[in-house]
Amino acid sequence: MTEAPKGVTTHAGVTLPPLVYGTAWKKERTAELVEQALAAGFRGVDTACQPKHYDEAGVGRGLIAGLGLGIPRDALFVQTKFTPIDGQDPARVPYDRAAPLHEQVAQSVTRSLANLLVGRLDSLVLHSPLARFEETLEVWRALEQAHAEGRTRQLGISNCYQRAVLERLWDAATVKPAVLQNRFYRDTGYDVALREFCRERGVVYQSFWTLSANPHLLASGPVRAAAEAHGRTPAQVLYRALTQLGIVPLIGTTSREHMQQDLDIFSFALPPDRLAAIEALFR
Repeated sequence: MTEAPKGVTTHAGVTLPPLVYGTAWKKERTAELVEQALAAGFRGVDTACQPKHYDEAGVGRGLIAGLGLGIPRDALFVQTKFTPIDGQDPARVPYDRAAPLHEQVAQSVTRSLANLLVGRLDSLVLHSPLARFEETLEVWRALEQAHAEGRTRQLGISNCYQRAVLERLWDAATVKPAVLQNRFYRDTGYDVALREFCRERGVVYQSFWTLSANPHLLASGPVRAAAEAHGRTPAQVLYRALTQLGIVPLIGTTSREHMQQDLDIFSFALPPDRLAAIEALFR
């Protein structure tokens, strides 16, 4: 088992491990894979109260199995999301779709805590902004209530690709977002402006689709040259570059070998010139 080094800390004082295991699309294998990831050395798990794409209860069973391996609860980072109705499967909505937005949030958080078998979340994320900012803010106020009740240590937002939207939420929020989780890909210019905003305010940027959306990065000259120089795979080099830049990638692999390779990236570091050459690819 490889232990990743201490991760990055948000402005809310919550430390994230440098890699987080993502559980979307794992279906009936969710519990098994979460346990396997924890046994390999992952200490962060991301999920959502969204049966369409996640088996949140399966994540909970995997967490309990991980605790049974002797991993203390305070060594784990557990993150889930409130998913608005537009992102839910109409046949499997985990809250009363007819309820007001604030009640939908409360019901979703209660369901998540029951599914995950934890007394408190480390991070609670709004899965995406709603159609109108007023609705987004109404949901955010309900998330802030969950925070005030001690149900989560921090709040965050996902799938937010406009800096103006994040800035507006930041200005309006009482509990400021501490995490931004976005797809990391060329279509949004790799969120350069958003990542700058995050760095300035102590918001941790989490990337997903990091490998799937970026075969051109893996095949690029700077990544391949670094992989050859360090005796690593291109995927290991890309993940290592992101972690050195303060980004926390979500890792969704179902391969035990790839889990170990991903965690092994902390046994080397990219020198400044190679890191700069790779960073230039997504600027």
